[in-house]
Amino acid sequence: MLPPVVAGNSATRPTLDAALCQAVEQRTQAAVALLQSARSAFPDLVFANSLGAEDMVLTDLICSRQLGIVMFSLDTGRLPPETYSLMAAVEARYGIHLNLFFPEATAVESYVREHGINAFYRSVELRKACCGLRKVEPLRRALSGRGAWVTGLRAAQSTTRTTLALREYDPTFGLEKFNPLAEWSEAEVWAYIRIHEVPYNALHDQFYPSIGCAPCTRAVAIGEDIRAGRWWWEDAALKECGLHIKTS
Repeated sequence: MLPPVVAGNSATRPTLDAALCQAVEQRTQAAVALLQSARSAFPDLVFANSLGAEDMVLTDLICSRQLGIVMFSLDTGRLPPETYSLMAAVEARYGIHLNLFFPEATAVESYVREHGINAFYRSVELRKACCGLRKVEPLRRALSGRGAWVTGLRAAQSTTRTTLALREYDPTFGLEKFNPLAEWSEAEVWAYIRIHEVPYNALHDQFYPSIGCAPCTRAVAIGEDIRAGRWWWEDAALKECGLHIKTS
């Protein structure tokens, strides 16, 4: 299950022409307005920072504009080294300490003892069970008692997200969800990162457009979907970890 051989990722180096810069500025103003409105309506609003490219845009907006939105990240215990390096870079750049949530050790130990260290390759059920332990349960704890949360989801990221709205009710966790970058293109995300010199995961430059746990993420080949590298052994139309599930 090795990733394909590729040579960098041109998406991280979009041409910053006047039209793209203007589009990014308009998108930025709209995202900030939505975040401010959400923070006003929900004082306990929290941002689930996955440390992907989109979430780094939101990190910069929240910190540089001092929007007062609480931020946290999930450490599944199997993240790539590059993700931990980014965590350190974020703390240094913005002068913050990331609030990390970890999976329950006893639950992970039980799963590995019963099924094996890499059982998620064997079936969708076992993979989803692993995601449930390492991601969904910690997220549920992180969101407990909150009225709303912010994500970096974009509609163009996946076939499971094409109807993504800027604001929606999240029935999985029972609270409102705001997706300020829902309408952004990939080029706009990377243009923002370049314009504002935002730190990002080094794997993006190795053709990893979407980054999760190390054993469940690979680089994508030229022409592949941007989510093709996530759980690449499964049906592309059904790939989600359980954090963002549509019920209709």
